[in-house]
Amino acid sequence: MYTIKQLATFAVAGVLGSLSITACDLDVPDLNNPGLDELQDNPTAALVESACTGLLIGSRRNVANENGYVSQLGILGREAYNFDTADPRYITEMLDGQLNQASPFGGNFWALPYTNIRLANIILQGVVKVAEFKDTEKAAIRGFTHTMQALDLLEVILTHDTNGAVIDTDQVIVSPPAVQPLGAIVGKDATYAKIAGLLDDAVQELGAGGDAFPFKLPSDYHNDDPKLTFDTPAGFLRLNRAIRARAAAYRIAEPDRSTGAARADYATVLTALAMSFIDDVSPAIPFNFGVYYVYSTKSGDATNGLINSNIYAHPSLATDAVVGGATDTRFARKVGPAKKPGANAGLGSSLAFKLYPEPSSPVALIRNEELILLKAEALFFTGDTVNATKELNLVRQQSGGLPALAETTDGTTFVDELLYERRYSLLFEGGHRWIDLRRFGRMLPIDRPDDARNVRYPIPQAECDARPGELACTLGSE
Repeated sequence: MYTIKQLATFAVAGVLGSLSITACDLDVPDLNNPGLDELQDNPTAALVESACTGLLIGSRRNVANENGYVSQLGILGREAYNFDTADPRYITEMLDGQLNQASPFGGNFWALPYTNIRLANIILQGVVKVAEFKDTEKAAIRGFTHTMQALDLLEVILTHDTNGAVIDTDQVIVSPPAVQPLGAIVGKDATYAKIAGLLDDAVQELGAGGDAFPFKLPSDYHNDDPKLTFDTPAGFLRLNRAIRARAAAYRIAEPDRSTGAARADYATVLTALAMSFIDDVSPAIPFNFGVYYVYSTKSGDATNGLINSNIYAHPSLATDAVVGGATDTRFARKVGPAKKPGANAGLGSSLAFKLYPEPSSPVALIRNEELILLKAEALFFTGDTVNATKELNLVRQQSGGLPALAETTDGTTFVDELLYERRYSLLFEGGHRWIDLRRFGRMLPIDRPDDARNVRYPIPQAECDARPGELACTLGSE
């Protein structure tokens, strides 16, 4: 593992060197020829465009790995187990004890997003030097790049929470590398403010970005309906606003434990959603419409590692999906019998996920169903309980096949209802249950009396070694 300081000087070269891989229909040349120095010192339009494609590839690098974002956060949130007998840490570290900041488990979700953030900084420094780009193209690249930086920084703070993050990552990169001071590890609120600034800066940039990006986005960003496409600056802005709504809902200091009400930026949630791709009015709500991380079995491309036979669905999903004698149809769509039962260390399951049946199965970045649930949450906590219930019931009835809920004005009751709907709507696609329980101050469930409740990731050991006396390095994972 590397520190932020090391990533700023040499790890970016590794990212650029790996861009000869393909991301489905994205073909990226090897940027080691002519090399990193040329991208930094003498950038061309072709190099900058390829590096932009590299941001897309970098953003999905650890999403669907067996030890990646969806899997690890799913285990911590008791959505899933991994009974890999060759690596007991899926149980001994993730469930039994505290996350270890020196391991690839507890030290995760730091180096890779920061590597991508540094690549974005190189793009931002380089694009202004390329005379071939029109002003509209430069604006489009900046808006795209700031959005991608915000996504990577959101991954860091969602996993590390009150342990904090580094937001000062934009030092000018020089060749040969110069010794630079480490950016400070700052708190959660400052990190969310940085994320908000990146996303909001991108609004004006994408608005001035013309009709097309000067580089290609994956085919899943494109739809025949121009109102629903994401591969233009105007369409990508709708994705940006969806991410802004999510970040605004997550920007919480501490929940009010007496009511369950979360202090988030709900006014911004509603404003951002109005500019996003949310659709809660169509006769048949397109719940699955959105943006996905794509995988394939093409030579050199990444496959979806969540099809791993060691991964099982948590047995509580079956029990809790039975509501008033009826089974939630979201559970039936997403979970089924495993080919054979799995067990380890006194834990067991006979359930498997059906979400990712193939190595090429996509994983959602953000979908319409999540946006509707964010709208329900924001409406309730801004006082519109009638329409909050309406939005919640759209998902509950049409996606879950369950009877409608009655309106409530009680914060604790509503949060209970919201957490249930989010649990099954967003099951095993982005750690949502683990994040939701923490942000609403709810106790993380455990399977055995002595199990740990790991609610945040520690700052990685390599980063701490470079920061003697850093307080954030003492805070741990519980």
